[in-house]
Amino acid sequence: MLRRLVDERTVMTADEMHRAIHRLAGDIVERHGGTDGLVLIGIQRRGAILAHRLAAAIGGPRVGTLDISLYRDDLTELATYPIVRPTELPFDISGTTVILVDDVLFTGRTVRAALDALADHGRPRLVRLAVLVDRGHRELPIRADHIGRNLPTSRDERVNVHVVELDGADQVTLGRAVPPAHTAPGVAGAAGPGPG
Repeated sequence: MLRRLVDERTVMTADEMHRAIHRLAGDIVERHGGTDGLVLIGIQRRGAILAHRLAAAIGGPRVGTLDISLYRDDLTELATYPIVRPTELPFDISGTTVILVDDVLFTGRTVRAALDALADHGRPRLVRLAVLVDRGHRELPIRADHIGRNLPTSRDERVNVHVVELDGADQVTLGRAVPPAHTAPGVAGAAGPGPG
């Protein structure tokens, strides 16, 4: 069951997201020394959308998408039948510089799963990580190489990246996640706490 957010506020507007993506694009090209051998691979779902936007801002690099559903270490906690989205890598990643793109970097577990998934598709020369938002609270020794915005948060807060393609608007919001109201067993509408 989904958790609702309270005290939700916008922390990045559409314009701020646009500027952050263009800063990321410039940083990627500068550090790579151009676009030769550069590919962008977005983690489904919003990371995939951001990868396409970054590629458009850079001009030239090939773009792929990566689904990590079956590589997650919390797979059994998420759902009995996880939603698996397509991985689309219509090119050989071996020997390339892969920029792995995601919307939010939190514990690092999503990135670890993405690296495992990527390894099943080839051996890149180098893998770098680009994220729109780094919110801290790492549980694994993973860091981003390219960051749109560092956003200090507490662990009980939730960062939501909204994109026009899926949500009808571009913005990043921050709020506190609270489980649905819990009522006594046998009462209509009773519900336990939602998944973390």
